[in-house]
Amino acid sequence: MIRILALSLWTILIPCMAGFGGDKKAAVPMPQRLWSGDAPGSAGQTPVDVPKVTVYLPEKDKANGAAVIICPGGGYGFLAMDHEGHQIARWLNSLGVAGIILQYRIAPRYRHPAPLQDAQRAVRYARAHAARWGIDPKRIGILGFSAGGHLASTAGTHFDAGNPDATDDIDKQSSRPDFMVLVYPVITFKGPHAHMGSRFNLLGKDAADDLVDSLCNDKQVNKTTPPAFLAHTSEDTGVPPENSVAFYLALRKFNIPAELHVYEKGRHGLGLGPKNLPFSTWPARCQAWLDGRGFLTGKN
Repeated sequence: MIRILALSLWTILIPCMAGFGGDKKAAVPMPQRLWSGDAPGSAGQTPVDVPKVTVYLPEKDKANGAAVIICPGGGYGFLAMDHEGHQIARWLNSLGVAGIILQYRIAPRYRHPAPLQDAQRAVRYARAHAARWGIDPKRIGILGFSAGGHLASTAGTHFDAGNPDATDDIDKQSSRPDFMVLVYPVITFKGPHAHMGSRFNLLGKDAADDLVDSLCNDKQVNKTTPPAFLAHTSEDTGVPPENSVAFYLALRKFNIPAELHVYEKGRHGLGLGPKNLPFSTWPARCQAWLDGRGFLTGKN
């Protein structure tokens, strides 16, 4: 009788305990399609053909109304969905910010403009769902790592106000992010600091010069470009820090608010960063920047 009772209690405790520790962190929201039908230029209906967002909403008593589209890196050839995706969404949730992970289309099946179309659609999608998700449509940023940083900076320099005559309500929304967070981003596709792997995956090896120039995003900054926070390391040999420096200087030229941190130590692709490196302080510094700019409070 005692043994039966113990087993019964254990069967009750197991599902209760599943909400704690690692199991709680393992819970992933259901991805949502960005288009109900085929995405523009779709080559099929396999999982890689369907751009999606995974929406992590913060606890209601912590939510502050801000939201961030997250673009994982991967050289436009794969997506680092864990340490540059799900981990980032959970960190943003800890700040009261909605984290919206973008699964964008990549090579070899897709090239430009498919990833940009997906990023623009994600920003519009978040604005169209602002009331449902409890977010402020004027505080929707975009965050990207490595090639995802290139995509985020492309979305921040290539945007439109939306089409008021569109039959799709989502297409009526602006695709301009309100701020950018760029972590060891690819910025240029030309010169000694270019990341040629990302360039070839996105554009192919025979891309015309004018197309390449249009996606060297330090050259695309103008007075309408949103504010940016940038973090990089001097030891990054995959994507040299000159990428972030060039983008920061371009923002400075137009007096656009920006903050740049170049850490001495750390390889490429660290995500939130190991605790034994100063690079791991970038999330706290980013939080301070977001707070100082009013993106966490709506008061700026």
